[in-house]
Amino acid sequence: MNFLFITGIFIIFVFIIILVIWRYSSRRYSLPCPVWMKWMLDPPSSRGISSRTRKTIEHLQISPGMMVLDAGCGPGRLSIPLAERIAPEGMVTAMDIQEKMLDEVRRRAEKKNIRNIRYLRGGIGEGKLIPDSYDRIVMITVLGEIPNREKAMKEIVGALKSGGRILIEETIRDPHFQRVNIVREYANNVELIEIGHFGSRFNYIILYEKQ
Repeated sequence: MNFLFITGIFIIFVFIIILVIWRYSSRRYSLPCPVWMKWMLDPPSSRGISSRTRKTIEHLQISPGMMVLDAGCGPGRLSIPLAERIAPEGMVTAMDIQEKMLDEVRRRAEKKNIRNIRYLRGGIGEGKLIPDSYDRIVMITVLGEIPNREKAMKEIVGALKSGGRILIEETIRDPHFQRVNIVREYANNVELIEIGHFGSRFNYIILYEKQ
């Protein structure tokens, strides 16, 4: 019993150390969630779409025909249902720095015969986004993975249409978790207008609008 207890404590200690190192290193380097951990980003749901994903989409207030950017899309937890809701004229751009994540989105889209997703490999802030292109932009637990967040936010805002909205979601479960005041500071620096805040200090969504 004592051996199992000590082993459990040791595993927890190692896990905490890894999270601390990962979080500190992400301030200087781009360290996205590995592809093999995609199940953590997109836990299975018997209903096909989790309640968390459903609430996120409701806050976006999207409609058919919109252009949407899923920045740091991961395995497509949002890209897939967003594409379904804005079809047929609307288009989702699934953007990720990892090609294997984009491959996973492609696989899921093909399985559902979804054809209105554009795939863009790259990091936010690399100059790959076309200005004034999107009605909605979502950034789900991705801001902390970007070393130069000021540059990234400028590119994101530039890619948003006038009157468009940006949704930023953060959870304490993510090693790159960003506090509310930090996110608001980045948003204020690019003159975004906050129009909604939902959740708690440790699991929240902030909705911004470009004037």
